[in-house]
Parts: sequence; C-alpha cells; structure tokens
Amino acid sequence: MSFALETAPHPENLRRVAIDPVSRVEGHGKVTLLLDEHNHVQQARLHIVEFRGFEKFIEGRPYWEVPVMVQRLCGICPVSHHLAASKAFDRVIGAIPVPASALAVRRLMHYGQMLQSHALHFFHLSSPDLLFGFDSEVARRNIVGVAQAHPEIARKGIFLRKFGQEVIRITAGKRVHGTGAVPGGVNKLVTAEERDSLKRELPHMLAWAQDAVDMAKQLHAQNPALYNRFGSFRSNLLSLVRPDGAMDFYEGVLRARDADGKILFDGVSDQRYLERIEEEVRSWSYMKFPHLRSLGREQGWYRVGPLARVQNCDFIPTPRAESERQAFVAWGRGELVHASLAYHWARMIEMLHAVEVIAELLDDPVLLSGDLVSTGARQRSGVGVIEAPRGTLIHDYDVGDDDLVTRCNLIVSTTHNNQAMNEAVRAVARDYLDGHELTEGLLNHIEVAIRAYDPCLSCATHALGQMPLDIALVGPDGTLIDRVFRSQGEFVHDVSGAGGSGA
Repeated sequence: MSFALETAPHPENLRRVAIDPVSRVEGHGKVTLLLDEHNHVQQARLHIVEFRGFEKFIEGRPYWEVPVMVQRLCGICPVSHHLAASKAFDRVIGAIPVPASALAVRRLMHYGQMLQSHALHFFHLSSPDLLFGFDSEVARRNIVGVAQAHPEIARKGIFLRKFGQEVIRITAGKRVHGTGAVPGGVNKLVTAEERDSLKRELPHMLAWAQDAVDMAKQLHAQNPALYNRFGSFRSNLLSLVRPDGAMDFYEGVLRARDADGKILFDGVSDQRYLERIEEEVRSWSYMKFPHLRSLGREQGWYRVGPLARVQNCDFIPTPRAESERQAFVAWGRGELVHASLAYHWARMIEMLHAVEVIAELLDDPVLLSGDLVSTGARQRSGVGVIEAPRGTLIHDYDVGDDDLVTRCNLIVSTTHNNQAMNEAVRAVARDYLDGHELTEGLLNHIEVAIRAYDPCLSCATHALGQMPLDIALVGPDGTLIDRVFRSQGEFVHDVSGAGGSGA
C-alpha cells in the first residue's frame, strides 16, 4: 500500500498527457499522466477540478432547510444526501427513533435510490465498455450503441431505473430533489393506490435484476484473466453493517476489514466516526483523502461501496441476493476479491437486493398509516451515516441555540474511494499504458477503471486553504470596469485594473 507514481521526482523533464474531462461519470474530473521519453509512466493522478462549497454555505442556515439544500450536491444520488442529513438532524431534535411508519417510508425511498442509481450506472455508463470492449469504436461506445446492438439489455436497464425513480417520486414527492424526509420523520406516507401500482411492476423488476446479476457474472466467467487483473490491488474495506452483521443500506454500525479479510474494528457507532477516520488534503485535487486513524496515511486508506459492502457483511438478508453474494465470495477462492471490475458484479447483487427489500416493504402495512414525526430532547450536534449507492456517506452538523447550523462536515462516498481510484488509475497505467504509444482506446482503459467506482465527483469536492478567486467586470468594448481578487486571504478591489488582467 504505497503511493508509487503519485509524484514524479523530476516532473519538469516529462511529457504531460491529460484525459480531460473523464467521461461517463457524474461531475467533472481529469487524469494527468507524466511520461518519459520512452513512454514509461512516471506519475498518474486523478484530479477533481470543480469546487462546490456546500460545507461552508450551509453554515448559518436553519437546520430544517439543510436536508433539501444538500440534495443539490447531485442529481444522481440526491436521496442519499437528503436522508443522511435528515438522520443527522433526527439526533439534533432528539427524534431517536423516528416513528415506524416514517422509517418504512425512508427505507423505501432509499432502496428506490439504490435501484435507480445502480441501474443507471451499469446500463447507461459502464455497459458500453463491458459489452463492446475498452478500445472499441468510440462512436459506438455509448448507451445509443448498446440500444442498437443489445436492445433488450438497454430496455431492461431503462425500466429498472424508471421503477426506482417511481419509488422515489411516491415517497419523496419528486423523482429528483424531493422533500419527503424531514428532521424527525417524513412529511407524507404512501397510499394504498401508490403501493399497489409499485407491486404490479415487481415481478418484472425481480426478473430483470436477476438477469443483470447473471450478465455481470457471465462477463467475469467469459474473461477471468481480464476481470481478475484489471485495476486490481489490495486494500482495506469499510461499510455499515447491521449489528448482526447483515448488509443494510439505511443504518448500522461501522465495520472495517484489512486486505486479508481480518476485521480491524466492528460495532462502532456512526456518531463516533471521527475516532476511526481522519481526513487530509493534497494540493493537486479538491477531493479529500480519508484514511483509518489506527493505520495512518500510507496504510489506512480503504475502499467503500458495493465491492466493500458485499464482502464486509456476513450475509445479505434477502434470499436471492444472498445466494448471489455466496457465488461472488466463492469467486475469490478463500480470499477477498480486490479487482476493480468486480464492482460491477457486486453492484448488480446490491440492485437485486434493493428490489427484494422494496418488495418486503410494500407488504408492510406500517407503510400506509402511523405517525409522521417524533421529537425529543434537543441536542447541539448530530451525525447521519447511510450507505449511498457509491458507498458510506457521512453528514456531520453542529447547530446553535438559534437553530442555525454552525459547522458542517461531509465525507461522501466517492471521497472515501479517492485513494483507491488513484491506485486503480496507476495500476492500469502500469499494466496497459507503460511503454506504449498512447491511443484513445488505451486511454479509455484509465476511464474504465475510474467508472468501475461509479464516482460522483460533484459530491466529493473540498477546498484546500484559500480558494483562488479573481473576478472581473468587463464592458461591451472590453474595458475593465471593476475587478475583485483575493490577496492574502482578503478581498481587494482594483477598479483601475492595475492588479492585472481579470479572469
């Protein structure tokens, strides 16, 4: 677990190649490679180049606004942020536990989110690489190409996602950026008509989710050399598990394993995550680098998400997904599966599990009636942790007596995977690019490695020190009217333009 290829000793003498932007991912990022005269890779980095600032501008807002605000981090996984923030503010208002009916609605909402996000990623973003080949024709390597060559596969993917979105609409009010969860519970329950409309679709969804698992499994079986080697490296794993060790996407305790499968810690309350996880920043990315405190920066980084969850839990509490989990674990022949492409197989197992849980929830009468919210003794802080589609998601807030947020810390799923994605880029660069003349197909191998983690780059940004800022107001004739720039932490006006050209 070293950081080989992170920093070249003499970058000034090397040729720079950039993949900018990384395509078929959510958000904006780029990869830079530094090569010597023989095309040997000396440095490889994944850069997150956008900055969102949510942790700062949430400060000073009333706490009840935050579960809706934080959804704007993302249009793909807004429900996860919505629920993580709501869980944190459940603590603030003392609503532990929330009413059983509210919990059922939230869980239904969240498992709908897992279903739609996993379907979107696998079928729309990653299947073109997996079905056509990493260096196949660029014009074909997209969802349109999949629909033309494999219409039934594309159709199933579209309708699986549509079903997940309908679950979200019914529970949250809208397919994207809904308002269903509030601190202490929810603002609406599910009607019998809404429940029945979802139940009518379940047989197809279960069958198609099973087909997706079979497809992912067959891809591994058809080319085990590729799927076992590509982007493979050893790492620790982190996720929530239920107290009995079962997989649970909504709540649980923190568990971590080392690369050999040995449990590093278990049963850790989500409220005490800072005792186990430490964050750091590096100058070349706006995304943080978390690691386990007990192991330190070099040995303590880890992976989250489907690959971690499927192997970190003791069992999946639904029969079809548990059977598939056992087949996945058997693929490792007694060892953890560390190949990055195995994320896709694990992701489809989780999608099947999500459909099974949705089916169970739709049979629970508590979904239709009961209290919406609960309250309790007021607290000054709260942490909400949830398993988002891409992995463990942490929302941590302090709230003043005036109900305004005074501090916010977010560690999103993709942030946990930051070092792992960089290691995947470096592993693929070493195995496939090193010493070769670069082509678009070879560079796409790098993107394939990143896509395996289903990164949400817009969620995962964080600032290092003072953000550079230089704003210019320019007239129609190109004349500089006003300019504001940051100098030594303070904003300076330069009306004359003497400070330099605007940006």
